[in-house]
Formats: sequence, structure tokens, C-alpha cells
Amino acid sequence: MNLKMPYGISNYEKMVNDGYYYVDKTQYIEKLEELPETNIMFLRPRKFGKTLFTSVLENYYDKNKIDEFENLFKNTYIGKNPTSLKNSYSILRFNFSGIDTSTEEATIKGFRREVASSIEVFINKYNLNFYVNKEDEAENILDNLFKAFYIQKPQDRIYVIIDEYDHFANELLGFYPERFKVLVSKNGKVRKWYEILKKGTETIVDRIFITGVAPITLDSLTSGFNIGTDITQEEEFNEMMGFTNEELKKLMNDKKISKEEQEKIMPIMKENYDGYKFCLKAKNQIYNSNMCLYFLSRYIRLREIPNDLVDVNIASDYSKVGKMLNLCKGENRLEILKKTVQGEPIINTIVKKFNPAIEFTENDMISMLYYLGYLTISGELVGIPELTIPNKVMKEIYADYFMQIMDKEAEFRIDSRANQEILIQLAREGRIDKIVEILKIYLNNLSNRDLIKFDEKYIKLIFYCIAMNIKAYSTKSEMEVNRNYPDILLVPRDSSKGYKAVMVEFKYLKKGEKGKLEEKQKEAREQIERYSRFDDIKDIQGLRKYTIVVASNDIYVEEIV
Repeated sequence: MNLKMPYGISNYEKMVNDGYYYVDKTQYIEKLEELPETNIMFLRPRKFGKTLFTSVLENYYDKNKIDEFENLFKNTYIGKNPTSLKNSYSILRFNFSGIDTSTEEATIKGFRREVASSIEVFINKYNLNFYVNKEDEAENILDNLFKAFYIQKPQDRIYVIIDEYDHFANELLGFYPERFKVLVSKNGKVRKWYEILKKGTETIVDRIFITGVAPITLDSLTSGFNIGTDITQEEEFNEMMGFTNEELKKLMNDKKISKEEQEKIMPIMKENYDGYKFCLKAKNQIYNSNMCLYFLSRYIRLREIPNDLVDVNIASDYSKVGKMLNLCKGENRLEILKKTVQGEPIINTIVKKFNPAIEFTENDMISMLYYLGYLTISGELVGIPELTIPNKVMKEIYADYFMQIMDKEAEFRIDSRANQEILIQLAREGRIDKIVEILKIYLNNLSNRDLIKFDEKYIKLIFYCIAMNIKAYSTKSEMEVNRNYPDILLVPRDSSKGYKAVMVEFKYLKKGEKGKLEEKQKEAREQIERYSRFDDIKDIQGLRKYTIVVASNDIYVEEIV
């Protein structure tokens, strides 16, 4: 059977019944049951398959689906190794994404509406005699439901599944931090609701599974809901969501993607979607599953690499990095941004509970970037995580945000026409005239700004971020390969199109050092010639090589033939 690619499908029952491919994660159902704790919190970045996994749990444990078990799970690990708790619960499921956060009143109404509608589905599904008063407070609706269920079905138990528990809270924190404190902290409506959920565990709520992105509300909810066990950073569950390299290869083999094709597309997918690790001890890195499915669904249909490597819907989810970075004020924000884009690791303990009722610290901000998927664990120093950007897609998002800051300071913005001219020059002739022209505008406009402390790194960073916006090219920097590499290497993503490649080496002269221009140019030439002997560079066809020396606001470009 030729199974369809499941991009955008998060309903497990639909996936099975309509013939979609499923990357089997059901072995983790067994692992979750083996835990001594029954109220679980599990966090992952957006678009990592959280909603699909909650749908798998719902279909596995729903007592109403006992007759469908064979059909739904016959081809999975858990279908061949069922646990004693399968099909034994009434499932009460909530999804708190999509709540309007534009006003305090809209947020409260949206939260109450989701609670009421989910409970209506529940009472209809399990034939409960219960009236949902949609005008009542969310916590009262839940409390009254638990009381009615306990009276009418005293032998039954509820499994509560909460998806995107923190979605609206993250929106509030990023856009309306003061409103967040009112609604989530202290005596807020959300906290009261979780107090009722905790109370339910004393009677008819047997298990809880909560997913989201960040522990943004945990500290605020502690006194109301202090029974959840967070397994986000546990080694055993590192691969519960997202794809491993083996899972991705199996998917491609099953979809009859040839070995030759895999050799062509795997490096692109690895560079752009891989690199995530959520535990210091984890052995494997994880791919963003949604991004992989987007890529493969288009590749299988068109049999060519997509021009846009990221779906606009995924990109829009991640484009809010600026809102989180803005929570940390002052120069630290820009320094962290500069370090991460350049590929330098940040040594930082990951905060396990945020308390936005107090000031959002630099440590909090870096931890938030980890939870959101903008940074990931790449190593450790004396047991403290080293955090870096996981892949090119995330780096492009950072680069875009960095350029937004530069644009604001320089009062200049690169338009789409300029980007088009850059691409045409690069692709056809391997020329960098347009990039240099734009770089000079930035230098002239930024040179007197106190924010920018110019040095060679800043010049390279601005050039690098401009180049990162050229989607047809893969941009590599010396920071990414232990500094023993050209400053900038621009290589076409698809070598079959015949686009030119470009290598650039930078040097910078401080004010008053212009007399050293020839010396710096000679130094840059020698480095270019040395790099040209590297195996992975000398084989690049038609490579054009440049040195760039910046002295004050002047830029000296030399092509090395």
C-alpha cells in the first residue's frame, strides 16, 4: 500500500483510516506507563509532533475505542505489546492553542470557551447527564463536571490530556507581559482552573498528560498544581517526538526514495532540520519532524528540492523570537544574539521553572530560547549545558531578527528587489558587488551609533546575515567549523542548477591603521590560498574568491584569481 505523506495531519485515527504514513512512537506509551508518576509534563518546540502524540494517547486509552484497537494499532509496537491499561479510560482532552490574547477579557473568554467546548464533547461521548453552563467560570465548569462524573460513573476513571497548555501564556508573555501576571499568576483564572484539576486527582482523575513548549506557567501554578512530573530533559524520552536519523531513513526507504536521491537530499535536511538534543546525556540528535514532512511531501510530488525549505506556517511560528528576546533589555540581548548567530556556544544552566511575576533575567531568556527550539544542547562544560543554534533554518530566523535591529539603527532596509539583484549577481557571475554596496550603506549609517562597537566580527556578521537571506544558497562561516575555515563560503543548495559559489575572507583596520592596508590584503590573500587547498573547497566548480578589507567606512575588495 502506497501510504500518503502525513504533513499537517495530527489526528491519529484519520492518519490510519485515510492511509497516511505513521512514524511509530508507540513504544513510549509503555515507557510512560512504567513511570511511577501518573501526572506527566512533556515540553518540546513548536511543530515537533506534540498534538499527534496526544491523539495517539487518546485513541489508545479511550474505553469507547476498544473495538477499533486492532485496526488502529495493528502495525505499531504497542499493538503487538499492549499494556494492561489500554482502552480503560474516559478521555478528557483540552487544546489551548488559538486563544485570542488581544485583551484580558478576550483571553478569559477564550479559555472558558475551550474548557466548555471540550467538556461538551466529553459528556456527549460518554453519555453523561450534565449541563455545561457556558457563562460560568472555567474552574466552576470543570469542578461541576468532576462531581457529576463521580456520582454517575463512580467505577470509571478519567485520563486528562492537555495540549498546548502554555500557548496563550507564551503569547501573553511575549506581547502583553503585564496581562500575563494578572491572568496566570497570583489569583488568576488559569491558576484556579489547575487547582480544580489537582483536586480531581483525589477522586476520578487517574492520569494526566500535559504538553507545551515552555515551563512558562509552572512556577505561577505551583501552589495550585504541584503534582506534575516534568520529563522534558530525561534521556529516556529524548526521542519521543521529532525524528531520529534512522526513522527518517526508514521513512524514505518505505516511500521508495532511492539511495542516490537520499545521498542528494539528506545533507540538505540534516543541515536545515536536524541538530536538536534535549538532554545532556542523550546520544542522538533529533530532526524537526514537521519540517522533514514538509520537505519530503514536496520532494516526492515534484521530484526536486523545494525552493522554500520551510513552510511559511512553520516560519511564522518561529518568527516571534524577537518578542522573547525583547523581554531581556539592554546590550546583553544584542551580545547574546551576536554570539549565537556566529555559532559561539552559550554556557547556561537551563531554568526548569519560570516566574514572570519577577523580572525576566538573561538566564531565563537563554533558557526560553532552548525551550522554543532556537537553541539546543550541543555539549557541556563541567556539567553545564553548552547551547547553540541547532540548524540553518533557526540560524536564518536569528539572522533575520539581527538584521531587523540593524535596519532600525541604520534607518535602512534591504528590499526584495535588492535581494533579487544579489541572487542574480551571485548565481550568474559569482559577483558580490551588490552585497558590498549594501554593506557600505550599513557601515556609513551605523558608524556613529553607540550601539554598534565595530570590529571584524560585526562586519562579517552583517555580511553573513545579508547572505543568509539568499535562500538559494547555503551560507557557511568559519565559526561553524572551529574557525579553521574561510570567513564566508556561499555554496548553491542545488548544484545541478549551475550557480556560482563564492568564498570571502575579511580583514578589519581600526581608525588610524589605513597604512596597513596592503599588509592586511596580503594576509587575507594567503589565507584564501590556504583554504583553497582544503578538500571540501578545491572541488567546488567555478569558485570565485574575494578578500574584503574594511577601514573605517571604506571597503576594499580584491578578487583572487
